[in-house]
Amino acid sequence: MEIPSGHQTVMPYLIIAGAAGFIAFCQKVFHARLTAHHLQEGSDRVQHAELQLGNSTLMLSDASEQWKPQTANLFVYVADADATHRQALKQGATTLMELSNKDYGRTCGVTDPYGNVWWITAILKQHLQPRS
Repeated sequence: MEIPSGHQTVMPYLIIAGAAGFIAFCQKVFHARLTAHHLQEGSDRVQHAELQLGNSTLMLSDASEQWKPQTANLFVYVADADATHRQALKQGATTLMELSNKDYGRTCGVTDPYGNVWWITAILKQHLQPRS
């Protein structure tokens, strides 16, 4: 089985009320790279877009009468959970779970302005042990 470059076997497809704003949020907070962007003919509504976050791809489109908005829970690894949390709040997110150190790293939860929950985690050096 072949998969297009930059894609994974399973990729989330988000239906967003305000896809252009969501794209900007991801670019500012997670340094996402827009790799595909198609507008509906004669409209500024996003028909299909793809964002690259690290080695993962998020697909998305604007919600419509036929396709209602659907929120998602997304777990994302970042280099600095504190800085990413601050930037998310600056871009309109709200804190769902305060920053704390857990067994799996430094983590927090935020809800973005579009209703999606992001579980932001930075691996702490002591947690870089091989999994058994």
